[in-house]
Amino acid sequence: MEHPIYLGKTYKWSVIMIIGTCKIYFRANWVSSLKEKRMILKSIISKVRHRFNVSIAEIEMQDSHQNGVIGFACVTQETQHADQMIQNIINYIENNIEAEIYDIEIEII
Repeated sequence: MEHPIYLGKTYKWSVIMIIGTCKIYFRANWVSSLKEKRMILKSIISKVRHRFNVSIAEIEMQDSHQNGVIGFACVTQETQHADQMIQNIINYIENNIEAEIYDIEIEII
């Protein structure tokens, strides 16, 4: 969606930017080391990044070997598209991670 912005004598068209963010909190009780946890996370993060072309990383609880938080973000021009992308990524992660997901936080800006 484009909207005109008045700049003195002329109008310039601007494009709306919608940012969708998500945090996924998970628990993996069988993991016994940070190395093992990072191996699991590295795999899912790489798969999501390449399949959906989003920014994704482990963002919290890096020092806990059984708990973690993955965060990702997408940028689009429509709120509905951002929400759809986030839901598709959540479904993909739920189906491809061995850990228990116990909380999800979504924000669309």
